Amino acid sequence: MSTEAVIVDVVRTPVGRGKPGGRLSGTHPVDLLASVLDTIVNRNDLDPGLIDDVIGGCVSQVGEQSFNVTRNAVLAAGFPETVPGTTVDRQCGSSQQTATFAAQAVLAGQADIVIACGVESMSRVPLGSSLAGADPYGARLRGRYPDGLVGQGVSAELIAAKWGLTREVLDAFAARSHRLAADAAEAGAFAAEVIPVPGVDSLTDETVRPGTTVDGLAELPPAFRTDELAARFPELEWRITAGSSSPLTDGASAALIMSAEAAERLGLEPRARFRSFAVVGSDPMLMLTGVIPATERVLARAGLGHDDIDAYEVNEAFASVPLAWLAETGADEAKLNPRGGAIALGHALGSSGTRLLTTLVAQLEATGGRYGLQTMCEGGGMANATIIERV
Repeated sequence: MSTEAVIVDVVRTPVGRGKPGGRLSGTHPVDLLASVLDTIVNRNDLDPGLIDDVIGGCVSQVGEQSFNVTRNAVLAAGFPETVPGTTVDRQCGSSQQTATFAAQAVLAGQADIVIACGVESMSRVPLGSSLAGADPYGARLRGRYPDGLVGQGVSAELIAAKWGLTREVLDAFAARSHRLAADAAEAGAFAAEVIPVPGVDSLTDETVRPGTTVDGLAELPPAFRTDELAARFPELEWRITAGSSSPLTDGASAALIMSAEAAERLGLEPRARFRSFAVVGSDPMLMLTGVIPATERVLARAGLGHDDIDAYEVNEAFASVPLAWLAETGADEAKLNPRGGAIALGHALGSSGTRLLTTLVAQLEATGGRYGLQTMCEGGGMANATIIERV
């Protein structure tokens, strides 16, 4: 029997600065994820005992985010002990991958109802905590890349150089992100997707800076230049700053995904359906460029072209990523991250995939658009892409 995988609801927490004293820094990541899990079930009057699985994304699975943070959040949310949970790490695209896994389980007839979700508390579990001085590569991988691999910030610089993206262009895109996010917030565009967190008295995103200007961004120093890297890459002009990068953030998000038949049986109205998925590997030196081939692959699988897409969510890990994507795809910039992106709204790593999905669904509903495309670059040289269709 054929079926469809549909999105019944999507929610997220407000974004908090990922440092001590940030708005969500007092909330344990298990409790942060539990808040979106119990909310998405309660506001759809769904018996959580009907859920076949909960699949969560998290990148730094250590400390307070260790020991299967998703399963812990399932129990913390008060779900029956019979509801399982598992945690996925596909780097920045972790929770986009959870949505893909959830939808694929439904499409395969192996599940009726799955929650895809993600969490990252970068204030409590700082970026890089899982390394703890360890070598994540090993001798064979280092042997394949004898010149040495680099961090994402250097990859962002290499992309800026390859596509000829000037400091002014990068800063202008960063200012655009804050302006669009601030305008969306002022218009109440995030009101339906942002849910309260116990003990937190604000529903606003802490990282959006409405007064951001190109002139102000121009005063920031390069974020990733060191003397050692400058000697290794003498061709780089070091244009990426904290202002043209996504800030460290805390957050959680979730999507309620089920078969169309289950939604009808439960009297729930689907908001969107999944049309196609893609995941690709890419050059780990230019590790953030996978969004380009992933976009073309997911369009081909859906039998669609760029003219069919009404809104794009391309994760703004760094301004150079969506700008290179625009240059290569020829997509309409007016459709790109119309409510701002991660430069303004933050990049709570494990949560970002379902956070982008939340915003994309809401944007299609607000504009009457039909198709939305979401894609995210990922550490190590990968990218996910997904196309959804508004119901």
